[in-house]
Amino acid sequence: MTDNTDRIEKQTLLHAPRVRVWQAISEPARFGHWFGVQFDDDRFIPGGHITGTIEPTLVDPEIARMQEPYRGTAFNVDVERIVPLNLLSFRWHPGAADPKFDYSQEPTTLVEFGLEDAPDGTLLTITESGFDQLPPARRAEAYASNEGGWQAQLKLIDKYLAKAA
Repeated sequence: MTDNTDRIEKQTLLHAPRVRVWQAISEPARFGHWFGVQFDDDRFIPGGHITGTIEPTLVDPEIARMQEPYRGTAFNVDVERIVPLNLLSFRWHPGAADPKFDYSQEPTTLVEFGLEDAPDGTLLTITESGFDQLPPARRAEAYASNEGGWQAQLKLIDKYLAKAA
């Protein structure tokens, strides 16, 4: 356990070629399939804003059931950087699930998907940072939710890549 409350980092070895992992994280339709979101656009563009709605993942029925109460909730990200086959990063409002609350005045966190070659596949590192900037009333809940959420997302992308093989 760490005392760091500002940053979450999760890592997994995916038994898939780097190009397939890259497609799974960098193409909105594929990303949405495993992550659980339906995007309104078909491209992530650095400096661009992309919107969508939460739609339960099609990869894991158990996680889809957990996502079901949020079906239709707005999902918005601001794409920061894209380094093909290496990095996709975006900013978002973590835990922005209450349609009655305006999250736009809050700071965002930075989410980074980093890829590295590894024996037997591709090492995926997901890092989210910036929780300490969030309002104190939401900080702990957003951190705890995403700590578990990113672990579930690692499971989903692994299942997605195994099924798509």
